[in-house]
Amino acid sequence: MQVNLTAVDLVVLVACSLGALVLVGPGRWAPHALRNAGLFALFAAGPLVLRTAEASFPGQRWLTVAADWWLLPVAVLSHGWLGPVVDTLNPILKDAQLVAADQKLFGFQAAVELGRIIPPWLNDILLICYYGHFVWPLVLGIALYRRARGVFSDFNEYLTGLGLLFLFNYAAYALVPAVGPRYFLIGEFSGPLQGAVLTPVLDSLMRAPRYARDCFPSGHTGTTLLVLFYAWRFHKPIFRLMLGPGIGLIIATLAGRFHYATDLLCAVPLVMVVAGLALGLCRAARQREGERAARSVPVDAIVRP
Repeated sequence: MQVNLTAVDLVVLVACSLGALVLVGPGRWAPHALRNAGLFALFAAGPLVLRTAEASFPGQRWLTVAADWWLLPVAVLSHGWLGPVVDTLNPILKDAQLVAADQKLFGFQAAVELGRIIPPWLNDILLICYYGHFVWPLVLGIALYRRARGVFSDFNEYLTGLGLLFLFNYAAYALVPAVGPRYFLIGEFSGPLQGAVLTPVLDSLMRAPRYARDCFPSGHTGTTLLVLFYAWRFHKPIFRLMLGPGIGLIIATLAGRFHYATDLLCAVPLVMVVAGLALGLCRAARQREGERAARSVPVDAIVRP
C-alpha cells in the first residue's frame, strides 16, 4: 500500500496544523481556542486519513473524490474559526492605516465615492456578481475535475493555487485585521446601501459571518483573479463566461462597502505569487515522479554474472 499526498494535501496539512498549534500554545487563553484547535487538527488529519483509506480500498471511488475535494470544506469552514487566532496574533484593527493608505495613494475613499454615483439598480447587479465568489471556483473545479487524469492534472495545479491563496489570505487576515468601510466609515455614507430589489437582502447576508475582520487583502478579488487566470489557461469557455461577472464582482467589493481600494491592489501580487508557487510545486512533483519511475528497476531484472 502506497499513500500519495498531493501538493494541496500538504498545503492543507501545514495550514491547519499551524492554526491548531497557535491555539494550543500562545493562544490557548482566547475564547473558543481549544475547540477551534481541535477543529483545525481534524481538518489537518483529513488528507492523511482519506489518502490512506483511498490506498487501502482502491475500489471505493467516493474516497478518492472526498480526498481530492477536501480543500472545499476546509476553505469554507475554517474562515469562521479565525477569531481566536487573530485575537492571539494581532487583535488591533488596522482600518485607520488602510484608510490612510487609500487617501495617500488615490486621494479619496473608493467605497464612499462609488456610493454617490452608482444607481440602486446597478447595486443589485453588482451584489449578484459578488456572490459569484462562491460559485465560480466550484464551476471551474468541476469542469477541470471531470477531465482530470492522474495527480498531475490541471485540476491539481488549480486546487494547489487555491489552497495557497487561502493559506496566505487567511494569514494576512491575522496580521492585518480590518472590518472594512461598511463599519469603519459608516459615518461617511448617507445611509444604508441602496438597491432596487435585492440589495438589502444580499447586503444583510454578508453581515452574518462569524468572522468579520477579513478585509486585507480582498479575498474575493484574489479568488476571482486566480480563477480567471486558471480558466484562461485551462478552460477558455468558462473564462469567456466568467469575465464580465468577474469584473462586476471586483467592482462590487468597493461598491458594496466591503473593501478599501488598497485591499484590491494588494490582492494582485498575492495572486501572482500563488500562481507561480503552484506551478513550481506541481512541476517539481512531476519531475520527482519521473525520476522515481526511471530509477525503479524490478529485482528480477538484475542479472548477476
